[in-house]
Amino acid sequence: MVTILPALRQVREDLAGLLERKQVQRICRDLEHTWRERQLDPYTTLHLFILQMVNQNTAMTHLPHLSGERFSASAYCQARQRLPLELIQRLVDSFAQGLESTTPAALWHGHRLLLVDGSGFSMPDTPELRAYFGQPSQQRKGCGFPVGHLLAMMDAHSGFLYDVIISPLRTHDMKHAADLHPRLSPGDIVVADRGFCSYAHLALLLRANLHAVLRIHQRVIVDFHPHRVCARDLPKGNTGLPHSRWVQRLGPCDQIVDWCKPKCCPQWMNAEEFANLPQTIRVREIKLRIREAGGRVREVTLVTTLLDAQRYPAQEIGRLYRQRWQVEVYLRDLKITLGLDVLKGHTVETVKKEVLVYALTYNLVRLVMCKTAKSQRVRPSRISFIDALRWLQPSKPDAPLPGLVVNPLRPGRIEPRCLKRRPKEYPLMKEPRSDLRKSLRKRRDAA
Repeated sequence: MVTILPALRQVREDLAGLLERKQVQRICRDLEHTWRERQLDPYTTLHLFILQMVNQNTAMTHLPHLSGERFSASAYCQARQRLPLELIQRLVDSFAQGLESTTPAALWHGHRLLLVDGSGFSMPDTPELRAYFGQPSQQRKGCGFPVGHLLAMMDAHSGFLYDVIISPLRTHDMKHAADLHPRLSPGDIVVADRGFCSYAHLALLLRANLHAVLRIHQRVIVDFHPHRVCARDLPKGNTGLPHSRWVQRLGPCDQIVDWCKPKCCPQWMNAEEFANLPQTIRVREIKLRIREAGGRVREVTLVTTLLDAQRYPAQEIGRLYRQRWQVEVYLRDLKITLGLDVLKGHTVETVKKEVLVYALTYNLVRLVMCKTAKSQRVRPSRISFIDALRWLQPSKPDAPLPGLVVNPLRPGRIEPRCLKRRPKEYPLMKEPRSDLRKSLRKRRDAA
């Protein structure tokens, strides 16, 4: 049977050991999972699962041709259902722990950069999935699909996926953001958009000896006038003033302030944890002007816990925040190129298994990219993701690692976000399929 181990040994021998038969069986025994000695045991099923995702979630009937084994799609489907979810979760966690990227080129002023962002994915329309994940409110009943929420944390340099959290659609990004902190090491910098900018999140990061560079939320009032007034120091009814206290001016549109603890506990946090937060936190606010033509934003205001202006100049922090866009590229590789955007499972557990195996497969492709990037002396982000994926797809994954396609470096590239090729003009479903069938039968009988 074709497995992924030969390819994995070419890039990381220590990670190949995680998918060995003895290791998989050991985790199964730790989970008290019992199985019979059969063709599709947990080890074989797991490798077939990964092989399926490497080939962009190909049909189950295609797997016998890819693997060279004889089994039915029904047998593989049942074997996948027997596979413990916790087994895949442990393998993903262990795999991510072995992906530490600590080379000097991967660090920024000695800090590791982690990109955090949320996204969504679709799945078949079944009652169980609708009840658990939910559907967008604008979809009519019976005419849409359940949508899940995905919170991902990725390495800015290599693109490795360190953690992924699956939750229902109506889940705010901040609800599980603190669950990512145990994956981080003291001194790491979290880079995220304004959806993650809040007093509570920054306080939790500081308590864990972590740093952050976030875009300030649109509701936060920022004023760069020295010695300005704080709204907290005035009687109630004064609006339009910042709620932070000015501390020090570091430069034009660059200042240190004390953020005051809000009176209301955020919905994603429990009251006890909120009560333990400090009354103030010291942060740095920076406003930068975007000078590139064609950009969507002319100015951007950031908040960071990096207070030393000599070691961390404002312009360098601005360039650092520009790397946040890489998480959108990495999520595109995960969702569109690999195929996580639309899953095939019909139960909640199966959907979660698919997402976790996608995470495992995604990191395997990233390993290939990092390996060839080192030999070709370019950054891993320059290597073509789909070219690395294609190298893993042939029936002989132990073929020598070739020089993969290097994408051109085009900073400030401007392209319209629109499609030139027109889609086929089919009407959209506005009624449940069962109602449409009845209408068609009535028309046929009346003809």
